[in-house]
Amino acid sequence: MSFKFDALKYSYASRRSLVYGRRGMVSTSQPLAAQAGLDIIKKGGNAVDAAIATAICMTVLEPTSNGIGSDCFALVWVKDKLYGLNASGHAPELATPEYIKGKGYSEMPVHGWIPVTVPGAVSGWVELSKQFGKLEFEELFEPAIYYAENGYPVSPVISKLWQDEYEGFFKDTDDSLYDEWKKVFMKDGKTPSAGEVWTLKDHAKTLREIAKTKGESFYRGDLADKIDEYSKNTGGILRKEDLAKFKAEWVDSIKISYKGFEINEIPPNGHGIVALMTLNIMEGFDIKTHDDADSVHKQIEAMKLAFVDGQRYISDPRYMKVTKEELLSKEYAKKRRKLICHDAIMPEYGDPSCGGTVYLCTADGEGNMVSFIQSNYCGFGSGVVIPGTGIALHNRGNNFNLDENSENCIEPNKKPYHTIIPGFLTKDNKAIGPFGVMGGFMQPQGHLQVIINMIDFKMNPQEALDAPRWQWIGEKKIQVERAFPFSLTEELLRRGHEITVLPESTSMGRGQIILRDKNGTLVGASEPRTDGFVAAW
Repeated sequence: MSFKFDALKYSYASRRSLVYGRRGMVSTSQPLAAQAGLDIIKKGGNAVDAAIATAICMTVLEPTSNGIGSDCFALVWVKDKLYGLNASGHAPELATPEYIKGKGYSEMPVHGWIPVTVPGAVSGWVELSKQFGKLEFEELFEPAIYYAENGYPVSPVISKLWQDEYEGFFKDTDDSLYDEWKKVFMKDGKTPSAGEVWTLKDHAKTLREIAKTKGESFYRGDLADKIDEYSKNTGGILRKEDLAKFKAEWVDSIKISYKGFEINEIPPNGHGIVALMTLNIMEGFDIKTHDDADSVHKQIEAMKLAFVDGQRYISDPRYMKVTKEELLSKEYAKKRRKLICHDAIMPEYGDPSCGGTVYLCTADGEGNMVSFIQSNYCGFGSGVVIPGTGIALHNRGNNFNLDENSENCIEPNKKPYHTIIPGFLTKDNKAIGPFGVMGGFMQPQGHLQVIINMIDFKMNPQEALDAPRWQWIGEKKIQVERAFPFSLTEELLRRGHEITVLPESTSMGRGQIILRDKNGTLVGASEPRTDGFVAAW
């Protein structure tokens, strides 16, 4: 490990300290899932097996953020090489701007069938297991099936998110399309309280079917037929032909150098490139400490400039009019850096051609490491649950738009702009470790802050996660956590930022980190903003 940090230094309030291990480690936002992944390593599995088992568990243990009908992405370090997996689905064949506008929409809706794209997570699990797993695929489903059938105590943050989702949408809708959600995810008219034991019998049945058929049932068999039938009967446009043509794809990661390190992300259609573009801009600044207003100001401004470019240009790579190389050009970063001054700016996109989510990470004693992320997008996603299956379909298509001049306009078989991004840190092409911060459009902002905390400010991984965060939400508007220093807030206000202090921090991202030092010792950190946990061996 090339970081130099003080393992006993914790400058910020935290519920946890660094965790060390040698033979295996799993870090995620649900303790039972982390332990299940570690048990897989103890049974002879590797980091990839552990990641798959943990991800499957999370569809049961944290359904507020992901499910069987999610997408996923992964960065996998195996035998001194980094592999990328894009398991995000495409829009249905019937999805056109004309059709959606004809239904009375002027923009993509959040709930219902319209924002549902082909769920990719199941195919992602299959591909990871096929390429790099050691244990039998069915064995990886056993912990999740056990919890789904026998019940599990709901953890505190997940209980709150569950209730928030109900209050925010399901409580006030009488559309029969959402009756199955209420049947599966409520009991006696209530969502579960913290510590309440919850079972998901339909999930168990479906997970058995997926395990037995190695995912074939979901895309080309009985489960696909059930999705197709329910879609046809309730006004949806997803068909079994859309499911049948999908397969997760292996991709090369994208990376930049930043002050002696390499930061790796999944390429578009994901927006990990936004974090890299921001770091490219920041590399030209000599920043001081986390508690220095000028350092924070420069990070915010750099993030603005990168984000507006990302939202303008990122799409399914087959439709992008600028290349990832152009967006990641050091010369382009230099041009953007010149726009940053003392005061807050109103960002506009440049011209580079001129120059709901769960995150988990795993590691084993053999040197394998996985950065993995899986998501419904908005909480429980579309709200559509396939009767008798527990399959809650995500709403990733909400990130499409209906502007036919835009690269990200919805089209048949096209993948949308995607917010979920696993990260991986290397130095001299050797693995240091996986990291991630989940939370919609907070994710590249979380990646930026955690990386700068560790590399520039020499924080240990737990301190880097604990540090109070900011989030840009548009124009000059910034949100900060309650623990954010008042002196910084005052100076940022003087520079023209419009700041809101949040009463609680669940929207500020939920991160996990595992690093490996030169002796092979693993060090893990988990997010204090959730029920996070590091399981180590």
